[in-house]
Amino acid sequence: MLKAPATIKGIESGIADIGLAHISYTAGRFPVMEVCELPLGYLTGWVANQVMNDFFYKFKPKEFDKYKMLWFHANSPSLLITKKPVRKLEDIKGMTIRAPGRMGDVIRALGGIPAPTHIMETYDAIAKGVIDGVYTPFETLRTFKFAEVAKYVTVNWKIGPSYPFYVAMNKKSYAKLPPDIKEIFDTLTGEYRERTAMMWNAIEFPGKAFGKKLGVEYIELSDEESDRWQKAIQPVIEKYVKNMIDKGFAETEVRGWIKYIKERSAYLLEKQKFYQIKSPIGPPEVRP
Repeated sequence: MLKAPATIKGIESGIADIGLAHISYTAGRFPVMEVCELPLGYLTGWVANQVMNDFFYKFKPKEFDKYKMLWFHANSPSLLITKKPVRKLEDIKGMTIRAPGRMGDVIRALGGIPAPTHIMETYDAIAKGVIDGVYTPFETLRTFKFAEVAKYVTVNWKIGPSYPFYVAMNKKSYAKLPPDIKEIFDTLTGEYRERTAMMWNAIEFPGKAFGKKLGVEYIELSDEESDRWQKAIQPVIEKYVKNMIDKGFAETEVRGWIKYIKERSAYLLEKQKFYQIKSPIGPPEVRP
């Protein structure tokens, strides 16, 4: 009924009862939640999904008061999928990479040129040489067939940016539901939070395997090189802090969100190890 950028407005107005999209489609509409887009090092898809929900329920941003939020989810950390190898920071200089919104800020900070190409047009854009690559997770090598047109993946997981997706409902539509149906919705909200986290994590494996089958080279950065990348993207974080201060938020509050995300990510990574949930990306302890 609605294209992705119009989804949240359609839910608010009642055109749709329920919708799914991610906050990058409506930049500036959910400025607090946009902190979750920053390259703060989610490390794995399971961790990213859990953090999105934990942050929302911890801080309850007022920007979502108009909606009945069901749950949040997130792709695994985005990686550089390119036609030419990127083995060090200097290699990305001047390369045009599909990366909308804040992902584009990350690419720019690394020395590349971000392009807001529609994801459905990205395959052809890479094939024709219009752009040099895309900033998306392993799963897109298979789901969007990027492994057919880009043969290198720089596994820069320590930066770990992700897109915060949401599943939201019109408040009036929810209010009209009988109590027993509301209970089902509320139960499924909790259940699907975990099921979606496991789904995003699981689809990375066939994506990576598909790339390997087609001869994609996976470039792992050394700790020293990863540190250089992490240092390079710090201006993206500082720009967000400044923008939020300009909007009237206290600096201590904004930095508190960032601190929470980093600490929560580290905590959840330990939980992932404890639950023995394997990911094709992240520290060696969680890889198969």
